[in-house]
Amino acid sequence: MSSLLGAAAGFRSADGDARPRSVVPGRQRWDVKPVLGRPRTAEILAAALRRIPGITEVRANPVTGGVLVRHDARVAAADVGRIVRRAVTLVAKNPTEGGRPASARPVAAPIAAPVAVPVPRADRGLMVRPVLAVGGGVAAGIALIKGSALSRQLVAVAGVAAVTEAVLRKAWRRTADTSPEAAEPGAERHPLLEIVGPHRRRLYGAVALSVACQVSEMALGTFLGWTGLVLIKGEAAPLVRLGLTTASAQLFGLAGLMAAACAAVAGLSYTSNLQWRRLGQDIEHDWRNRTYAHVQHLELRHLEGERTTRIAGALTDDVRQLGAFFAGSAGDLLHLGTSLALLLPLFLLLAPQIAWIAFLPIPVIAWLSFHYQDKVVADYAVSGEHRAKLHSQLVNTLDAGATVKSFCTEDYEAERIDRLSGEVQDSSRRTDRSTIRHAEIVRVCTTSSMAGTLLIGGRAVLDGSLPFEVFSPLIGLPQMVLLRMNRLGGIVDQYQRTITAYDRVQRLRALPVETDGTDGTGGTGGPLDADKVRGEIVLDNITFAYPDRPPALEDLSLTIPAGQVTALVGATGSGKTTIAKLLMRFQNADGGSVLLDGRDVRELSRHDLRHAIGFVAQDPFLFDGTVADNIRYGSFGASDEAVVEAATKAEAHTFVAALPDGYETVIGERGAALSGGQRQRIALARAILKDAPVVILDEATSAVDNETEAAIQRTLRVFAADRTMLIIAHRLSTVRHADRIYVMDKGGVVAEQGTHDELLAQHGLYASLWQLQAGEPAA
Repeated sequence: MSSLLGAAAGFRSADGDARPRSVVPGRQRWDVKPVLGRPRTAEILAAALRRIPGITEVRANPVTGGVLVRHDARVAAADVGRIVRRAVTLVAKNPTEGGRPASARPVAAPIAAPVAVPVPRADRGLMVRPVLAVGGGVAAGIALIKGSALSRQLVAVAGVAAVTEAVLRKAWRRTADTSPEAAEPGAERHPLLEIVGPHRRRLYGAVALSVACQVSEMALGTFLGWTGLVLIKGEAAPLVRLGLTTASAQLFGLAGLMAAACAAVAGLSYTSNLQWRRLGQDIEHDWRNRTYAHVQHLELRHLEGERTTRIAGALTDDVRQLGAFFAGSAGDLLHLGTSLALLLPLFLLLAPQIAWIAFLPIPVIAWLSFHYQDKVVADYAVSGEHRAKLHSQLVNTLDAGATVKSFCTEDYEAERIDRLSGEVQDSSRRTDRSTIRHAEIVRVCTTSSMAGTLLIGGRAVLDGSLPFEVFSPLIGLPQMVLLRMNRLGGIVDQYQRTITAYDRVQRLRALPVETDGTDGTGGTGGPLDADKVRGEIVLDNITFAYPDRPPALEDLSLTIPAGQVTALVGATGSGKTTIAKLLMRFQNADGGSVLLDGRDVRELSRHDLRHAIGFVAQDPFLFDGTVADNIRYGSFGASDEAVVEAATKAEAHTFVAALPDGYETVIGERGAALSGGQRQRIALARAILKDAPVVILDEATSAVDNETEAAIQRTLRVFAADRTMLIIAHRLSTVRHADRIYVMDKGGVVAEQGTHDELLAQHGLYASLWQLQAGEPAA
């Protein structure tokens, strides 16, 4: 702990380019400014750090400016901090965005990142890019056909289309570069398409419906324009060609067309919105289920090293954001793209004189939107971190209600929440100012374009170069598009939130999961049948150390005979619970081997191994449910009679029967309605019901009174028959009847071993501990 405190103090002195966000044993998170918005810089920094001996994994994210460094336990945290700062300094002095050094190589994909499905390149333009490119080509072609009179306007339109396409292409590529590297060359890497994943068929359906809806809506706008033309001039030329020659016939015909268009718009809008919402729900459901399944299979050291509130936030808020973008903003973006796809060729063919002014704001707004995205990306990351800290502190303070009240620190905790809430408020205000500023700039651009279209188009009508019959129906259509562009600021805002949420979820999914066998290669010893397990356990020269700590066990050897009760006692920190973790394969030994019936546990399936072992922790976890549900947990098919029998053996039936609803009593989060001793007895009943051939009790009776402990010991002597039981205890009265007792000392060594009477006769460590606890001298 002192080394970590020293490392953190050293980190705080770092310059402004690199600041530590969190430092835990074996893992550090940094905020690095030179990485922000620079994918190549991030790539090179990660590659440079990976070459350092002792650093096992590095991930640098140019979207958030975050750098994750995992390192070997033998490398001090302070040394890693100095290495990171030195590497950042070198990268900052040698910017790489202008070109890629020859030594740079692409960063490998995270272990758990989902593999993207290759798609045709035609799917990669968000529909707007190819439309603009084609529009630019059409404009150039018309300029050649119509001659010099319109060449300036058409060249301007071509320029607008080309600039817009370039802006979108650059933004698309930059965003794609921030996502994990594809598993195969040519595979799609853009976050949005990775988020959609297997739901592309529903996406295509929603897109088709939205396009049809937008076509119907623009047809309705055209019919309204024709109606105004009939009222002003007495006829609309397109309708005359359809055989409607009188004004009355044209008005009735337009009324029918508008009715049909309104019905189509209403029906298609309802169906498309429903499809988009279902797509968002499917994405949210799918990502939450897959991510939660991944979290459940994480290695315990990674699960314990992450904040529970951070993981919960990724599984709730961040996953919800992934679905919310497609349920709302994606449809708005598609409507905008469809409008451009329809209007651009229409204007180029019918009114090229005003096309350039009508679409002039598009590249400006696109550039402003993506420029805004680049500027606020760090603000969103900081805001998300502040919200995570606030949520974590709220949950911790509520869980520690008794501790807060006992130390009279209510005002202190209120002030701390006030400070954290103020930081969230400040960061949110920064992002809000940027969002509102961007939205208002977009509004000014669109309003100016509409005014320019009216002015230039009106002059063209007056000088006879643009027929009024053409200008009248077209005048309202660009306004529909430009009014939609007012929402582009909100769309980009939601897009940035979605990319940030995606990054946090992917960071969680990149944590390594438990492998089922040896080092991820699968078990080599065949399946383990729990019914045939005898239960002999041998620890052969075991060495194990937690990251950045001295060895908890060093060259430890001991045998736990099959079918007997073996106890581990000793001082705190002597490695007793670590032995239990190695047996359960919550951790793997650094050296030596753990054998079960002569088979190395690393060669066995974790599922088979844990199925053969019942485990009761010192601080047992109870779920928010009934007493019966908690006893039956893991043995879901057990009958009510078996549940009662297990509770009776654990000395829990008496107090359970006295509860208001007996075994159907809801006990609240973590069993808050029960005392510590009652929670331990429920957990013990759960292990008894599992009926495993090997049982590990880690301080399983530390919170019960002496009378209850004596009753439980009598039950356990019967329950232990023909099974291996390992009891870890500080209270020596718990283990005095064990067949063999190992006395552990500091450093994870066996100081003494024997039965209770044999150890008392040795007048050693065990005898002195017994004298302290029992108040009676050794014989």
